[in-house]
Amino acid sequence: MEKIIKGDDVIVITGKDKGKRGTVLARVDERHLLVEDVNVVKKHQKPNPMRNQQGGVVPKTMPIDISNVGVYNAATGRADRVGIKVLEDGKKVRIFKSNGELVPAKA
Repeated sequence: MEKIIKGDDVIVITGKDKGKRGTVLARVDERHLLVEDVNVVKKHQKPNPMRNQQGGVVPKTMPIDISNVGVYNAATGRADRVGIKVLEDGKKVRIFKSNGELVPAKA
């Protein structure tokens, strides 16, 4: 079970976008995430008439390392570490390390 999944609300804890909050759009691989409005770069794109793409400078969201973000805990208003807990029925759930509450599940 992964500690940070698609749909989680996260805060950047280090780097040029420190303090920004966003939602995880996708997991690129085991160590990298795409977070909305975080780590946005300007890409110079050539026009491609076959795909109806215009040329110019377009913003593009780049992956950020998973170690640079923390899951947002609404109770504390800060980033928090996440742990895995096995319930009595054998089901695994994610919990916040600071207060032991369940991480809210996103659809």
